[in-house]
Amino acid sequence: MEVARALNAPLDVLVVRKLGTPGQPELAMGAIAGNGVRVLNSSLIRALGVEEDEIEAVAAGEAREVVRRERAYRGGRPALDPVGATVILVDDGIATGATMRAAVKAVRQMGAQRVVVAVPHAPKETVRELETEADEVVCVHTPEPYMAVGQWYIDFPQLTDDAVRTALAQADASCSDNQAE
Repeated sequence: MEVARALNAPLDVLVVRKLGTPGQPELAMGAIAGNGVRVLNSSLIRALGVEEDEIEAVAAGEAREVVRRERAYRGGRPALDPVGATVILVDDGIATGATMRAAVKAVRQMGAQRVVVAVPHAPKETVRELETEADEVVCVHTPEPYMAVGQWYIDFPQLTDDAVRTALAQADASCSDNQAE
């Protein structure tokens, strides 16, 4: 919301969910986005011996959560149309990059002309990988070692559905005010 406000740009949400490995749900074996985009970390899946049916079960559960969140956040409002636009994907930090890779792939499939990833911190290797997929990656800090996104925050609460709806409504109101001027 703060980036959209600073750039006087429209704000939308792209729901992407991590596909956690069986037994280690915080370890991403991939990610899924609302438009059916799925990215997988094949080497991790092979190394852990994760079976196809396990991947499908995790993906099905996360796909249901993507749909639930999109409905909850949008309240019937259509997604912004990224066709021909520059899309800036912002996150609070990146660890493995699975969810951001899915986000980049999703907005490209939706027709974005240019995709910029903007994050405050991420591991150097993840930034290098994302630079091959996005048109630009802006990452303020690449600390080593990088353990988790939350380690870089004093307070790192999970956002509630209500908080997301409120932010989107405030952004909509702000865009409407700006267009009226």
